[in-house]
Amino acid sequence: MLDGVRDPAPGPGPPCPPVPGAVTARRTPPITTSLAPSGDTDHPGGEPAATGTENRGGGPATTDTGRRRFLTYLLAAPTLTVGARLGLDAAAPATARAAVRTAAATQEAAAPSQLIGLPGIPDILDLGDALILAGLPTSHLLVLELTAAGRAVLHLPRLEVGQGLTTAIAMLVAEELDARLADVDVPLSDGRPELLFNQLTGASNSVRSLYDPVRAAAAAARARLVTAAARRWNVPADTLATADSAVLAPDGRRAGYGELAAEAASVAAPAVSAAPKPPERQRLVGTPTGRIDARDIVTGRAVYAGDLAVPGAVPTVVARPTTINGTLRSLDASAARAMPGVLGVVQIPSGVAVLAETFDQALKARDALRTAWNPGPLAGLSDPDIRTRLRAAHAPFLVPPLLTRYVDGEFDFAFVNHAPMEVLTAVADVRPNRAELWFAAQTPIVAQQTIAAELGLPQDAVTVHVVRGGGSFGRRLFFDAALEAAQISRAAGRPVKLMWTRNDDMRHGRMRPASHHRIRATYALGQVLSYEHRAATVKTDFRHGLGESLTAAGFNLSLAGLSLAQAFFLLSEKNPYDVGLPTQLLAEVPLDMHTGSWRSVYSGTVRVADEIMMDELARRMGQDAVAFRRARLRSAAGRAVLDTVAREGSWGRPMPPGQAQGIGYHDENGGCTAYLVELDATDPADPRVTKAVIAADLGRVINPRGLEAQLTGALIDGISVILQAGNHIDNGAVREGSYADFRYARQRNSPPVVEIHLMPPSGSPGGAGELGVPAASASVANAYARATGTSPRSFPVTF
Repeated sequence: MLDGVRDPAPGPGPPCPPVPGAVTARRTPPITTSLAPSGDTDHPGGEPAATGTENRGGGPATTDTGRRRFLTYLLAAPTLTVGARLGLDAAAPATARAAVRTAAATQEAAAPSQLIGLPGIPDILDLGDALILAGLPTSHLLVLELTAAGRAVLHLPRLEVGQGLTTAIAMLVAEELDARLADVDVPLSDGRPELLFNQLTGASNSVRSLYDPVRAAAAAARARLVTAAARRWNVPADTLATADSAVLAPDGRRAGYGELAAEAASVAAPAVSAAPKPPERQRLVGTPTGRIDARDIVTGRAVYAGDLAVPGAVPTVVARPTTINGTLRSLDASAARAMPGVLGVVQIPSGVAVLAETFDQALKARDALRTAWNPGPLAGLSDPDIRTRLRAAHAPFLVPPLLTRYVDGEFDFAFVNHAPMEVLTAVADVRPNRAELWFAAQTPIVAQQTIAAELGLPQDAVTVHVVRGGGSFGRRLFFDAALEAAQISRAAGRPVKLMWTRNDDMRHGRMRPASHHRIRATYALGQVLSYEHRAATVKTDFRHGLGESLTAAGFNLSLAGLSLAQAFFLLSEKNPYDVGLPTQLLAEVPLDMHTGSWRSVYSGTVRVADEIMMDELARRMGQDAVAFRRARLRSAAGRAVLDTVAREGSWGRPMPPGQAQGIGYHDENGGCTAYLVELDATDPADPRVTKAVIAADLGRVINPRGLEAQLTGALIDGISVILQAGNHIDNGAVREGSYADFRYARQRNSPPVVEIHLMPPSGSPGGAGELGVPAASASVANAYARATGTSPRSFPVTF
């Protein structure tokens, strides 16, 4: 039964045994949420906006006064001061966080009686910090527009793929403007090449990187609106207040933002502060809020690429090779061309495209093509061969187990398809001197650059319209469908709407690379002395770079023997525990196949293997799994979330035979989380997670409801990839072709009880998109081991 109350009193049930050394890290109790309906109101007309007087003081700012609509560009001339200050303010928290991490790691590691370990590179500077710093020069180029109709329009240089980003950004705008949430629109920006390093949707970095710039833009707009109203009414600006998308005077006069927009455009120096609100004045941020696009999604009004009615764009599909990267040997399209509705058949490098009046006609004609294919470069290579290559790629361990006891572990993880619910779709209209494309793009700038080069057009002759996507998990970092659509449109001389089928994406799309992990931990006298992790993976394709061509090309290069992929690994991977002397090495095995970043990238395998080893070390050293972790975690926030799931999940309670609890912990991207699951493996071939308790600390949470959804989705991912979902390679071809044999978790595989506990807000927002996957996966693996008495070494376990 799901519990819908907040800050609940301890419920009935077996008492949780005390966790040795547990302390209360925070005086404020955590916010406890669940998946059950609660008393929260979605406020269809928008959340009540904060009221009160505007910020006082502040420096000069200006806008483009030549426009009828009020635009806040944190851009040139006098406003460059605002942009520069914003850049410094954004950099300072990153620097401060790094200093705090280091100091906290040193101070907290000294407390437990154990061998102190070394902080990892991400403890000092993580991937998200690096991306924020790279994007600072263009972080001021956000566009916030106030229209005469009273709409606040924030043009978002990121992709919405179901993660709820548009809602979080709309909440930030409404918060700083004191606007009704229903008055805020967040359309997706077209590809903007000037946003160098700043139009990449990935690495759980969108909210982290946009939190300060969006608030600054909205606060600057609010200051100009207040100043415009003060001039109209001839009153001191500091006597005015803002609320519900309007400026309010003490005598009861009211001016809506829409009617003030033109006047605000002429404000060169606001008379009040343009600084964002301090956290204690935030009213909407941190409030559980329904998605602004929820009704459109469930009623079918939300527009995806497949819904677009671009004039003249005809349904198109592609016949593809029988093996990965195979090539066309021969083609007889005569029968297909004669079929009803068929408009054309054209060859492209990746296959044979069929254009027709309907998708049904295109699919039938595709199946009527008589094709013969040359085998791809992996023909004859299957899973056992790939595993052999991965195992051979490891560097040897540095520490021989001569005078100490040790635990060795080896782990295999299969390829995993991204399998977003919406298949890849792209619309392309290529003309002799220009091209226009519509698709869901996480990297629209490098897509624009690549497609322009392919078509032989200048970059500014190619327009990329970013359309919302139905899921991604990293898949839409690449733009395979858009590139093909451009090639087909050029060859056919007409606009096309290309759809990849599920089979296309399963067998010719991108996958999380298979990997093999070899780990050795030495211990003596109750201390872990060394911990060596060797990860060998099929090479991950990072040719999307940081969203533009410069870094895209760089991922194929190396500096002093270090590739950018290995730099990515170093900036994202660490062991959060004090385990003596830790080392982590990545070896990549290049294979001519399509891979890509899958939700949590390396952490989804590296940290899972680590967490399994933590359980095995605890067992070997005669300690409780939670107590073992807690004594070695370097982070106070980490210990707090671990304590929370242990307490709320009744860790250690008696379980029937064949059933067990499992724990998993992970911190990354400025946040930390712990998952505790209960699993029924009475039938080891058909295990089922029956309950999950999750605790997370993401700093300042914008929308708790959105965070709950992210953490729950990560739970389903963890259940899937640990227990049942993966891809086989058979003689150079992917075996799985659809959801029928790619066994992702269904409703019946989902736990009927899920409890989520969010820690009190503090500091800056962390990244939530990928955080939960490693912890969820590890908790499921550890529960399976405890329930069956055998620790799994190959995943998924029922592959």
